[in-house]
Amino acid sequence: MSSNATTEPTWRAKLAIVRREVRSLRAEKTIVLALAIQLVIAGFSGFLVVGLVSLYDPSAVDGGEMEIAVTGDDRDAILEIVSEQETLSAQPYDDPETASDAFDERRVAAVLEVVRLEDDTLRITVTAPDEGLGTTLLISELQSALRAVEFEERTANGDRLESQPLPVPETDGANPYVGFTYTILIPLLLFLPVFISGSIAVDSLIEERQRGTLELLRVAPLSFADVIDAKLVATAGLAPLQAVAWLLLLALNGTAIVHPGPLVVLVSALALCIVAGGLGVALYAPDRRQAQLLYSAGIVGLLVVTTLLPEHPANTIAKFAIGSETTTTWLLLVAYSALGLGSYLLLRVGVSRLNTEAL
Repeated sequence: MSSNATTEPTWRAKLAIVRREVRSLRAEKTIVLALAIQLVIAGFSGFLVVGLVSLYDPSAVDGGEMEIAVTGDDRDAILEIVSEQETLSAQPYDDPETASDAFDERRVAAVLEVVRLEDDTLRITVTAPDEGLGTTLLISELQSALRAVEFEERTANGDRLESQPLPVPETDGANPYVGFTYTILIPLLLFLPVFISGSIAVDSLIEERQRGTLELLRVAPLSFADVIDAKLVATAGLAPLQAVAWLLLLALNGTAIVHPGPLVVLVSALALCIVAGGLGVALYAPDRRQAQLLYSAGIVGLLVVTTLLPEHPANTIAKFAIGSETTTTWLLLVAYSALGLGSYLLLRVGVSRLNTEAL
C-alpha cells in the first residue's frame, strides 16, 4: 500500500515534467520552423520530389534541346552517339576555330574536339560554360554521351584483350524519382528528428542549469535521475512520433513503405542513443556554447564511424522502406536497439556518479 502510494506520485511528477518540456518547445521558433519544413516535405513529397530530384539527378529533368559543336579529325566517332541523347543535337564543324567562334557567340552550348592519337586512342576535349543550372544539365548529358563513346571504343578494341571481361548487364532504366525518394528523401526525414531531438535535449538541460531551475524540479518524490529520465522521454519520444507522421504522409502521397514498424524502432533506438549522449554532454559541459560544440563534434564522429559499418544507416532505412532488407539489415536493427539501451544505461551511471551539488 505504501509502495503504490509512493510510485503513483512519482509517475505523475515525471509526466508533469514531460508535459512541461513539450509545451516549452512551442516557444522555440527554430524548432517549430524545422518541424514545419519537414511537415511540408513529407506532406507534399509527391510535388516537391520533382524539383528536388533535379538537384539529385539533373538528367531526369526534361528540358529544351541543346546544340553542341563537334570538330576534330575523328568527329564521326561521336556525332551519332551524341545525337542519340534526348536533349542534345550535334552539329559538325570542319574548323575548330569556327566551332570556338560559335561557342563564344552562344550559337552552340558546348564544343567537343575529337582527335585520334597515334596509339589509336581517342582524345575528346570539351569546352562548356562554367556556371549555371543549364551547365549542370549539359554536363550530365555530355557525361552520358561520353560514357557511351567509351563503351563503343572498348567494344571495338576488345579483340586486343588477352582475356575477355565479364559481360556487362543491360541497364534497367530505373526511375530516378524512386531512387531519390528511398535513398535520400526518406532517410533525411527520419534522421532529422533524431538530431533535432538531441539538440533540444542539450539546450533544455543547459538552460535549466543556467537559470537555476534544475534544483526546483528535484522536489519529492523525484530524484535527479527521475528528472533526467523525464527529459529523456520528452525529447527522445518526439523522433518516433514524427517518424510515424512522416511515414503516414508519404504513404498518403503514394510512396509505399514496406516495413514501417522496423523503421520506427530504428528511429526510436537512434533517438535514445543521441538524446542520451546529448544529455550526458549537457550535464558535464560548462555552458551552452561548449555543450553544442561537443554535441556537434560527437555527431560528426558518429557519422564517420557509421561509414565503417557493413551497411550505412541510410541504406538500412532505404532497404526497410523499399522491402529489400537482408540478414545484415535485421542484425543492424538489433545492434542499434542495443546501442540505444546501452547509451541510456551509461547515462544513468553517469548521473549516479555526478555531484549534483556542483550543477
